[in-house]
Amino acid sequence: MKLHRPANRHLLLALALLVLPFVIDALFGHGWVRIADFALLYIMLALGLNIVVGYAGLLDLGYIAFFAVGAYTYALLGSPQFGLHWPMYVVLPLGALFACFFGVLLGAPTLRLRGDYLAIVTLGFGEIIRIFMNNLNAPVNITNGPQGISSIDPLHVGTFSFAGQHELFGIGFSSVHQHYYLFLAFTLLVAFVSLRLQHSRIGRAWMAIREDEVAANAMGINTRNIKLLAFAMGATFGGISGGLFAGFQGFVSPESFSLMESIMVLCMVVLGGMGNITGVVLGGVLLVVLPEVFRHGAGPLQQALFGKIVVDPESLRMLMFGLALILVMLWRPAGLWPSTQRRRELMPDESVAQQEQDTVYDSAK
Repeated sequence: MKLHRPANRHLLLALALLVLPFVIDALFGHGWVRIADFALLYIMLALGLNIVVGYAGLLDLGYIAFFAVGAYTYALLGSPQFGLHWPMYVVLPLGALFACFFGVLLGAPTLRLRGDYLAIVTLGFGEIIRIFMNNLNAPVNITNGPQGISSIDPLHVGTFSFAGQHELFGIGFSSVHQHYYLFLAFTLLVAFVSLRLQHSRIGRAWMAIREDEVAANAMGINTRNIKLLAFAMGATFGGISGGLFAGFQGFVSPESFSLMESIMVLCMVVLGGMGNITGVVLGGVLLVVLPEVFRHGAGPLQQALFGKIVVDPESLRMLMFGLALILVMLWRPAGLWPSTQRRRELMPDESVAQQEQDTVYDSAK
């Protein structure tokens, strides 16, 4: 019977994910299903950054640049901007490929940098991409500058558009429901690839570099190529997510790719648990959903308690977010759901010894 328990849990999880948008729609409305769609996009971003930060230990503060590259690739090749309307199955891979190229372009000159110096360089790279998109409207208008690109083609396969209303077995699927299932499929694919990479020779090489790059190099690991591969893989996932974002929104502008977005994605990885896919997913869900809860609930709650709005809901949201960061770093330095290795690294020696003793005792039983 025990052999079937993991399969049963996976089946229940699959069913829960399938019915989740309808449950959210029934309880909270269409707007919250849209928030669930954005949560999946950010989870994809966080999983890509987890390869760079969580696996390889390379602090990247400009990761949102790859998101921008994927989004603008889709926008330029699938909108009236250039009169091109290429299909999704061509534009998405191209966006991932361009993002991968920029990932290598960022990684190549920063191979000798570590820690704070690497963070500063990647931060500058992210800002350069944003400013570049913001000013590339003269002398030849390519990105339409700060006005952004609108009327982007919706995500579609052939004649099937995810922006339309469809019905299957008598069940109506609105646009937000269809995008949910599309994003869920891509998120599961990214999570599967991340999991396979984690347990591969490449994944172990990334972790060796994260723990001690000098020792990894001495053991024969080609640290240059492995670090470049980490940047390339993380950027590829960011490019895919950016393309899906552009097709979902129908509009992109440089304002969507600010430094704050990079910090939010990094917080998803750190708070959830670096190097642990489940923890990163948890961090992505919390940091997308909870701010919206504060945004919608802070105003009515203050009205009920004080009869007026004392603190602006947006300011209160950021205040609570900062307080949550401090508390988590104090009480859960490894994240809310850390990997087993990370948890052991941050546990006191006595706790580790006791855990090992309990493991030996359980095995003997």
